[in-house]
Amino acid sequence: MSENNLPQDRGARVPVHDVAVLGGGSFGTAMAKVLGENGHCVHFWMRDRSQADEIRSTRINSRYMPGIELTGDIQPTTDLPEAISKAEIVFLAIPSKAFRTVIREHSDQFRDGQIVISLTKGIEEHGFKLMSEILQEEIPRCRIGVLSGPNLAGEIVNRDLTATVIAAKDPDVRRTVQELLGCEYFRVYANIDVYGVELAGALKNIYAIVAGLASALDMGENAKAMLITRGLAEMSRFAVSLGANPMTFMGLAGVGDLIVTCTSSKSRNFRIGYAVGTGQKLDDAVEELGQVAEGIYTLKLVKEKAEAIKIYMPLVRGLHEILYEGASITAVINSLMMSVQNSDVEFILPRTISQ
Repeated sequence: MSENNLPQDRGARVPVHDVAVLGGGSFGTAMAKVLGENGHCVHFWMRDRSQADEIRSTRINSRYMPGIELTGDIQPTTDLPEAISKAEIVFLAIPSKAFRTVIREHSDQFRDGQIVISLTKGIEEHGFKLMSEILQEEIPRCRIGVLSGPNLAGEIVNRDLTATVIAAKDPDVRRTVQELLGCEYFRVYANIDVYGVELAGALKNIYAIVAGLASALDMGENAKAMLITRGLAEMSRFAVSLGANPMTFMGLAGVGDLIVTCTSSKSRNFRIGYAVGTGQKLDDAVEELGQVAEGIYTLKLVKEKAEAIKIYMPLVRGLHEILYEGASITAVINSLMMSVQNSDVEFILPRTISQ
C-alpha cells in the first residue's frame, strides 16, 4: 500500500494551520466547515459584506447553506489580501468566469511556495484553459493542486461519508491537503494527473444536464445507464486526446463524480437539465436555480473544442442543439439512437468510423 493510500488516522493530532477559502458559495462553505471542524483557522473570504456579517454573527450562510452552523475558528472577511497573507494554504472556490480576474488582481499577494488549491470545476472561455493552467500563468511561484470528486456540498456539510481527490505534481502538496481535510467522514485520495482530474470535473457537468433531461422525460433505468456510460466514454475520449491519463476516469474524479451528478437532484446541473426537460426555458431555469451551473458554459466551449480537434462527441452535440439551437429533445434522442453502433470501450476496441 502506498503512503498516499494509507488509512488516515484522525486519532493523531494534526497541527493547526492558517488556511484561506476564497469564495462564499456552497462548496466554499462546505470546505470552510470541514477545515474549521478539523481545528484549523479559516480565513473565509467573500465579496458580499452582508453575507460576511451574517456568518460572523449567526455562523450560518443562509443564502447557500441555510440551517447549517459553521463551527470552529472560521473568520469571514471581505478583505482578500488579508486572507491570502495570513494563510499557509489557499483554497479557491471562485466561479470560472471570475477566476482569472480575481487571481490576476491579487497575484502580488500570493507568496513564493504558497500552496494554492483550485476547487472550481470549469473552463475559461478564451483559450480553453483549466483553472490550474490559469494559476500556473498568473502565480507560477506557488505550488498548485486541484481538488475534485463526487462531492455534493449539501452532503458534506451534513457530514455524510464522502471521498475526494487531490491532484498535484508535488507530493508535499498532496500530503498536506490530505492532512488538512481528511476526517472521519471526508476521505482524500491522491493523484498526479492534475489535468485529467480537473478536466473530468468540468466535463461531467455536461452529462449531468443530459441526465436531468432523461429523468424529466421519465426514461427507463436502462436508458439512464446507457447515457451515463456513453458520457464516460465520450468525456474520456476527449480528455485523453488532450493529454489526460485514461485511468483517471476510472476513479473518483471521473466515474465517481459522473455518477453522483447524473443521479442526484442535489446536483445543480442535473436540476437545470430536469427543468429544461419539463419544458422550462434555459434562462428561466438558470434564474430559478439562483446559483452557477458550470455545465451550461462548459458545453459551448467543449463543443467548439471537439469540433476543432475532430473528436466525436454526440451527446455534447445533441445537448447543444437542445439548449441553444431550438431542437426538440425527442428528435435529438432519436438521432442519437440511429447513429452508427461502434466500439463500447474506446481504449480496448479502436473506433472504426469517425463522425
